Amino acid sequence: MSLVKWEPFDDFDRMFREISSLPALKMSGMGFDLAADVYEDKGNVIAEMNLPGLKGDDIDIEVEDNHLRIAGKREESKEKKEKGHYSKEIRRGSFQRVIPLPQPVQQSKVKAEYNDGVLTITMPKKAEKAEKKVKVKVKK
Repeated sequence: MSLVKWEPFDDFDRMFREISSLPALKMSGMGFDLAADVYEDKGNVIAEMNLPGLKGDDIDIEVEDNHLRIAGKREESKEKKEKGHYSKEIRRGSFQRVIPLPQPVQQSKVKAEYNDGVLTITMPKKAEKAEKKVKVKVKK
């Protein structure tokens, strides 16, 4: 009898590959690419997200409690009966993404730009108050 090396994670990898290939899962609306880049530049926290096929009015942005919320809706165009679709993978419907911010920002000065399908949100950082120097006496 020969020994066979057991690779426990191979079974998980195979299972996820099989599940992700199911058509029902692909069309369930879970496929919006809501990846975001968040970085600091010149005293601002910047968030960028690719949102092709939207209009600026379709995007709702809020900053509250040190979180950035981006929501929107990508409308379904009227389907023509004479079209014979081979595949239909472009996601439609509403979406939302909440991103925790690395530090407090000035909510009243947040600005957003939407150009060529890329949403860029510029959030000026709140000025941190310098801590006062306090002399602490130790009791003897």
